[in-house]
Amino acid sequence: MLSTMSVLSAAPPIPTVVCVVSVVGVMGTVSLTCSAPYADGMDTGSTGGVETTAAGPVWIALPPGLLRMRRLLLVVWLGLTAVGVGLLLGLLVGPAWAAFALLPLAATGWGWVLLGRNWRSWRYAERADDLLISRGVLWREETVVPYGRMQLVEVTSGPVERHFGLASVQLHTAAAATDATIPGLEPAEAERLRDRLTRLGEARSAGL
Repeated sequence: MLSTMSVLSAAPPIPTVVCVVSVVGVMGTVSLTCSAPYADGMDTGSTGGVETTAAGPVWIALPPGLLRMRRLLLVVWLGLTAVGVGLLLGLLVGPAWAAFALLPLAATGWGWVLLGRNWRSWRYAERADDLLISRGVLWREETVVPYGRMQLVEVTSGPVERHFGLASVQLHTAAAATDATIPGLEPAEAERLRDRLTRLGEARSAGL
């Protein structure tokens, strides 16, 4: 458990640009060539399993078990709703009214597609100084959680999640607006992420 607040980590150092001047012949052409020793999106120099490349952070997707669990719950709840609506309307009003039971079935197909798109939108990336969490289909949201601001990192798993072998990682920070949750992880990955974030948070807090 982390109990120390921290400020945002310092920005990475600005890369030094190296320029080489070439002169060809007397009163000839002069050429200037500049290059940077590293590209944008570099690692800030910290170690410990940081997933970062020259093109940016390496995103990690959620396991497919979360999608299976959500789709099964969708089918069960809307399937029972369709049966209940069909029986009640058919017995109380008339057989023709039982056709309204098709509405929950249509909602099942629509929700099946939406759940798949939402599951594919979730991803996270471990950087040197913070954790990125991205999600959303129509409205994309990206949360940046600095390691030094983490106060509590916990792993939770309800009865349904345990049945499917899943767990969630909840991140609590000094500011409630930056609290975040990563759902549907495998228990081993959830515990690894909890331990690493706790260790990094303590190291960042102790260094201030």
